[in-house]
Amino acid sequence: MSSTTSTRQEVENDHWHAMPVTDVVDSLGSDPEQGLSDHEVHQRRDQFGENRLTPQASRTALRRLLDQANNLFIYLLLAAAVVTFLIGERLDSSVILAVVVIIVLIGYIQEGRAERALDAVQGMLPTSAVVIRGGSRQETSAEQLVPGDVVIVNAGDRIPADLRLIRSRNLNIEEAALTGESVPVEKAPDPVDESNEVGDRASMAFSGTLATAGQGVGIVVSIGDRTQIGRISRMLTEIEQIQTPLARRLDIFTKWLSIVIISLAVVTFFVGVLVWGEDSGEMFLAAVSIAVAAIPEGLPAVMTVTLAIGVERMARRKAIIRRMAAVETLGSITIICSDKTGTLTRNEMTATVIRTPDLEISVEGVGYEPVGDFLIDETNCDIADYPAAHEMIRAGLLCNDATLGIEDGKWTPQGDPTEAALLVLGKKAELEREQVDNDYPRLDAIPFSSERRYMATLHRNQQGQHVVYAKGAPERLLEMCSSEQHGDDVRSLDRDLWRDRVTEIAGRGQRLLAIARKDVDADTNELRDEDVESDLVLLGMFGLIDPPRDEAIRSVEACLGAGIKVKMATGDHAATAKAIARDLGIANTDDVVIGRDVETMSDEELQQSALSVDVFARVSPEHKLRLVQAFQAGHAVTAMTGDGVNDAPALKRADVGIAMGMKGTEAAREASDMVLADDNFATIERAIAQGRSVYDNLQKAILFMLPTNAAQTAVIVTAVAFGAVLPVTPVQILWINMVTAVTLGITFAWERAEGDVMKRPPRRTDEPLLTPFMLWRIGFVGLLLLLGTRYLFGVEQGNDATTLEFARTVAVNALVMGQIFYLISVRFFTRPSYTWSGLTGSPAVLIAIAICVALQLLLTYAPFMQVLFGTQSLDASAWAGCIAVGFAIF
Repeated sequence: MSSTTSTRQEVENDHWHAMPVTDVVDSLGSDPEQGLSDHEVHQRRDQFGENRLTPQASRTALRRLLDQANNLFIYLLLAAAVVTFLIGERLDSSVILAVVVIIVLIGYIQEGRAERALDAVQGMLPTSAVVIRGGSRQETSAEQLVPGDVVIVNAGDRIPADLRLIRSRNLNIEEAALTGESVPVEKAPDPVDESNEVGDRASMAFSGTLATAGQGVGIVVSIGDRTQIGRISRMLTEIEQIQTPLARRLDIFTKWLSIVIISLAVVTFFVGVLVWGEDSGEMFLAAVSIAVAAIPEGLPAVMTVTLAIGVERMARRKAIIRRMAAVETLGSITIICSDKTGTLTRNEMTATVIRTPDLEISVEGVGYEPVGDFLIDETNCDIADYPAAHEMIRAGLLCNDATLGIEDGKWTPQGDPTEAALLVLGKKAELEREQVDNDYPRLDAIPFSSERRYMATLHRNQQGQHVVYAKGAPERLLEMCSSEQHGDDVRSLDRDLWRDRVTEIAGRGQRLLAIARKDVDADTNELRDEDVESDLVLLGMFGLIDPPRDEAIRSVEACLGAGIKVKMATGDHAATAKAIARDLGIANTDDVVIGRDVETMSDEELQQSALSVDVFARVSPEHKLRLVQAFQAGHAVTAMTGDGVNDAPALKRADVGIAMGMKGTEAAREASDMVLADDNFATIERAIAQGRSVYDNLQKAILFMLPTNAAQTAVIVTAVAFGAVLPVTPVQILWINMVTAVTLGITFAWERAEGDVMKRPPRRTDEPLLTPFMLWRIGFVGLLLLLGTRYLFGVEQGNDATTLEFARTVAVNALVMGQIFYLISVRFFTRPSYTWSGLTGSPAVLIAIAICVALQLLLTYAPFMQVLFGTQSLDASAWAGCIAVGFAIF
């Protein structure tokens, strides 16, 4: 086998993190000191290509524009526009075309979010890198890196490719964008277990992540599309967004409506020609009238305005909608799959437990606000009465490089979140950092490193004695300690007991930090590793947690009460995720599925687990995407939250992708449907309530508009069926449709929620746009309008003193008056309208009625309108009849 073939096979493996450094170097044919030669670089670039993500093949702007019109409802509107143009009503034809243009432009503007999401992923990659080639250090374009290149990483650098670390010194890398881990990850070249998830591969540095501290040297193992971020980019290009529930329902509704309209028009034409012997030209005009009557031309405009008002209301509540249809989809949500850090939790580390060898002290308060009491067995205590705990807190202030201050009235830390939590703890104990530093001036320090797994500082106390304080991982400090502090006594260390304590506290979902001390000679002014790594006295351990948001707890409860399942999918450890889920009140916290379990499950097994389990830990991008697909396979309407580039594929696939606005990546925001301006789960709950209200309003608008369309259609069909004169003309029908839609129908956009929308279950995913109740009501109200209109028209036709134009004007106004009164009735689904609030509770309704009445008076009495629409002035008795029809409807 050639070395080139061998290299390719090795490059394509996914186990670099588990291989010893020597094996990695041998597999890639590289040299840690000399790097690759120029010849090897050129050869490998020809073999593997450039280190960049493959751009997707995007559609042209014209293609995307035309795709927006590929919709049956658009075809119906275009047909209506052509028909009205053919009958000479060019103004009305222009209005319908304007509606079509608006709908198409909205879709076009919002199209291409996937392309922008991919651009955002591309933007995470650095443009340059420092490499060792031919034994010399040089800067090169990141795109020119090849497998086997030796790359130098310093604090502040963005990682240019997937690297297997071969050396590191205090290297910490921020991987939140890729893994969801909220704090920088300690890196070291030691191999880790092959089964470790991406977030646990401490021997790797991944493309697009950021080095926050220290230095490192790594060898390139993957470039371009084969990197972890490249895999995510490929997933984004392959994911097809699914239709929203409203779009699916509208498609079905439009198909049936088209069938009914075409059937009625054809049947009417042939009945008139074949049965009554009418002129085919007149019957074509009648068929056209049916089409104009039946098509709800104003519905798209009403829907657009209703959704737009919902967008504006949500924006005021910190939910920024990027895709208008998401407003309605939110109201259909049955599962929320949320990340943990910053959404359900505060993303503020908090010390909640002080564990000394003798007792456990609980600490109240959350976040960086230094307010909270100390408790023993749920009873307040004065921490100063417990010297061992007091010294632990003081040591946490001294062995600390973070700072805490007030910015814009808010306590804000600078530095490591864990160290910031110790500063807050000190303030709760009324220890001031400046005073402690003055009493115990620092002489030297050993900074924290991933190899050491501890930090140590040397101080001089007020008596002139020198003391070392160390803090770090519990298992590491237990190795360094030989004794433990019991009050004023020092006793032999009970390691087994402490390991049990570590397990017990970690089981609560807390991170542990051990702290110890050592007295040294007064002439010791410099710290060495050997001075610290033995004979320490263990003072105790701190338990820290990123606490749940108080409002998130209330919102989870509200969602569960609304029939919405809340699930957590996080990159954090299982114990932490389980404990946070329990505190939040998430339903099922007994079972936790971890990422590697997701990998091994079949689609059917995952679907079953996804619907029954509520906590998913250590999940990767593929896992989150598979979870969303599993939820949807179970007919769940799913909202997925996320902030990292790793979340972008799942956000794009979800029915509603929700990105974080404060701490999220641009890739996540571009792939999402909604952005949380405050990164707060409670905002999702409020948005769902608004979404449910919007859907109610859309249904009310449809329930308001369709009876009139049904009545108008029935008026024409019955007239043709009995060989009678048309009570209304096509132009008058178009007037009724457009005027009532833009005045009366549009008022539903401002309707407030009816009752507590979060006290009822989500709508069934298979529920049609028109429920059986709505169909009955549309038919019943349409029948009343038909009977009232036909009766008044018949009365006026039988009156020798009136003309056909007069009778038709009565019919038009009867239809409009019926709609005005029906508008008040249809404002509520579950309570009566004959109340004071029902009659006067909406200023928009009152304004719309006033405008509609004014327009009808203009249609009836203005001479130019009489010429255009064939109307005549009405007397008081005619108006009384029209109003009587309205009362009958109410």
